[in-house]
Amino acid sequence: MKESTETGQTENTDPCMINEKVVMNLPNFLIIGAAKSGTTALHNYLQQHPQVYMTPEKETNFFAFAGENLHFQGPGDTAINTFSITDLENYAAQFAEVTDEIALGEACPLYLYHPQAPDRIKANIPDAKLIVILRSPVERAHANFLHLVRDGREPHPDFANALQDETQRIRDNWEWFWHYRQQGFYATQLQRYYDRFPSNQIKIYLYEDLVHSSENLLRDIFQYLEVDPSHMPDMTIRPNKSGVPKNRLMHRILTQPNPLKAMLKPLFPERLRQKIQHQNLGKPQISPEVRQSLAALYRDEILHCQDLIQRDLTAWLATA
Repeated sequence: MKESTETGQTENTDPCMINEKVVMNLPNFLIIGAAKSGTTALHNYLQQHPQVYMTPEKETNFFAFAGENLHFQGPGDTAINTFSITDLENYAAQFAEVTDEIALGEACPLYLYHPQAPDRIKANIPDAKLIVILRSPVERAHANFLHLVRDGREPHPDFANALQDETQRIRDNWEWFWHYRQQGFYATQLQRYYDRFPSNQIKIYLYEDLVHSSENLLRDIFQYLEVDPSHMPDMTIRPNKSGVPKNRLMHRILTQPNPLKAMLKPLFPERLRQKIQHQNLGKPQISPEVRQSLAALYRDEILHCQDLIQRDLTAWLATA
């Protein structure tokens, strides 16, 4: 047994491995991260393509936690302990409904961050195509914080205080999604994949590509996956927006299981429900002091990442 320094999670050194004698459908591509950079949107959009099969459950976490007994201790962490798939049989069951799809995939942003995931992916599906979408690490950390505030899990209403507690939270075995600051060291995380996979198996995009040129981004992904690039999904629904609910009661009614939500669901289409939910979310700004501190923390990593992926990331260096 050994402990991962980045996730604070005890790791089994003999994770579930795929038996080549067993015939089963397994992914031939993975969206591996980063968190709060559009992976949920990509999962949703790719799922609409008739030649693409995405797992019914996003974020199985299999290649991060295979063979482990999870016991994360943060507020609401019972969810990840419960929904994560840690055995091969249940993971393969995620692909049981595959018919004639060409591209079989999963979206799991933990795979970019988790130090053992690259080796497990390499050992089990060495030819898998890997898709990465990156966001400014400063903005990503803040969106991650607002996501947990939105869900009523983050004890601190102030981002700076939450950042101060991060090291202790990792020591106390809170799940990886609480690692606001640590998840932003992209160059270090990507290097683990470049050390194990040829560069033509790794496709890197930026969050800005999704926001400002989503059709071009999806067309490029479809070409990469060798499926029909002319098929465009419905992108009017943008899932998983972060923010602080202006009206907590309304937010609970719209997002959590309850009799009123069940009653209203047939009367309000999903697009309208999402529009109301998003309008109810406010987005506080990062204080200049925190922004400057995080920008300084990430500066060398951003420059390294820029060289690694050959994309201009100077906008990520701004502190204003």
